[in-house]
Amino acid sequence: MKQGWLRHGGLIGAALLLTACGSGGSGSEPRPPSANPPPAPASRACYGNDQPACNLRTYQVMVESFVDGDGSANYGVGYGPSRHNGDLQGIIDSLDHIKSLNVNAIWLTPVFDSCAGQGGDDRLDATGYFACDFFNVDPHFGSNAQLKTLVDEAHQRGLYVFLDGVFGHVSKVGVSKPSPEGRLPALKSGGAGYPGQLVDYGQPESLAYFKEVARYWVLQYGIDGWRLDQAYQLGLDDWRAIRAEVARASAARKAAGQQWGTLGYMVGEVWKGADEIRAQAYGPSDNPALSSAFDFPLRYGLVQALAVEESGKGGQGASVLDASWNKVENYPDHAMPNLMLGNHDLVRFGDLLERGNFNPADYWQRHKAAFSFLAARSGPITLYYGEEFGDEVPGFANQVGGDCAAQGLCDDHVARSDGKVPGVTGFVPSTEQSDLKQWLGQLMALRAAHPALYQGERVKLVAEGSVYGDIKQTAGEQVVYLLNVSTTPQSYSLPLAKLRSGSTLVDLQSGERLAMGGSSLTVDLPPLTGRFLRLE
Repeated sequence: MKQGWLRHGGLIGAALLLTACGSGGSGSEPRPPSANPPPAPASRACYGNDQPACNLRTYQVMVESFVDGDGSANYGVGYGPSRHNGDLQGIIDSLDHIKSLNVNAIWLTPVFDSCAGQGGDDRLDATGYFACDFFNVDPHFGSNAQLKTLVDEAHQRGLYVFLDGVFGHVSKVGVSKPSPEGRLPALKSGGAGYPGQLVDYGQPESLAYFKEVARYWVLQYGIDGWRLDQAYQLGLDDWRAIRAEVARASAARKAAGQQWGTLGYMVGEVWKGADEIRAQAYGPSDNPALSSAFDFPLRYGLVQALAVEESGKGGQGASVLDASWNKVENYPDHAMPNLMLGNHDLVRFGDLLERGNFNPADYWQRHKAAFSFLAARSGPITLYYGEEFGDEVPGFANQVGGDCAAQGLCDDHVARSDGKVPGVTGFVPSTEQSDLKQWLGQLMALRAAHPALYQGERVKLVAEGSVYGDIKQTAGEQVVYLLNVSTTPQSYSLPLAKLRSGSTLVDLQSGERLAMGGSSLTVDLPPLTGRFLRLE
């Protein structure tokens, strides 16, 4: 395990746990963002453009720790506090629950065979992030036939399916067999202590192999795209080639009259600052590489505003939601940043609240405030399983000392807990958990119903003190989003000259109607609350 630090404007910010289990590090410290980020372009990829990927509301599942649906397909060991018996059947059994959240996509952590027992670390094999065969499902998770069933069942429910593409490194034992077309990648050592082997993209057979992987699962199984692990391990030209291969495969399915397997979404993981994300995932505007990457900088701003980040830094107020190091303008015009609150490598928001010693009475409202910020952001967003119930490890703040790995409580894997799925796992939610789940489902439906939220141009209103605010607008609508990150009531004087003609602002959640008149309108903001006000 290696630890790096992301520096923001001269301040040491988020502790980035750059591990070998899904988000590895090169061992070098990420460079600080440039002091002068590039100016905002005239338009952005998800500002008014009708791209389906801008409306993605993805639910991430870590396969080995989610739900045990098949007693014959278990690992039983792994990193994190789960029982490590998750499998594909458990995900199939949970699809109705996932759909009830009004998300429209699922992302599965790697499902491919890891040659368990041959690499010397079954816990690492359980993560799926060091595979030995990219064309067959790990038998500890199920079978290829079960994966096809999962994809088809998800599609029947209107859910896209994204697989996790680990194209930069493989199992310590290498790649166990040639691809269906007879290819093998070239490999090289990752150095002393590295738990696998690196893919050598200096040899042409490596790119050819992973282009085949990328298109195979689209053409043969109808998957809708890829999440790309440790995207910095490939060069931009390699990503351009793989992206083009996925686009061709998706276009072929569409030309054949297929409804699914035609999206071709690809989202890169570069767990670093904006400069590195731009350089190692997006590429320049005049020669794009990937179109989407996870927005780690803004995620750290979000938890600093409403909780604490993993390092303990928090209480930063609303300004940290629009800081120099996490502005969307740091990325090129074609970028579609994918914002999340957590994932399998980050500490759950609930545990960050415990680490920050916040008032337990505010626990659920802080979750709602954070989710509202995601819902108001243009571009794809991702939820991590369990967030709908405010999942956490009880007593986490008191358990991280000592041998956290043995306890399953290290920051980079503490979020790998058993899935909670009513009617499937025996879990019965509390009143607060049921309320949060229902509220989140309604919020996702609200976002889906209002293009201004997921593809609207952002007009900044305020990001200071305890109040953050934007106008989100498309040609057809304007929605004012305001967020109070404090525990005391606030108000904001909304300058009406910034809005188009109208007479009323309607709260999209409560239905309250605010009559407009004069030059400004005072909007009340309850503690830890986001409001969505649509102009009529």
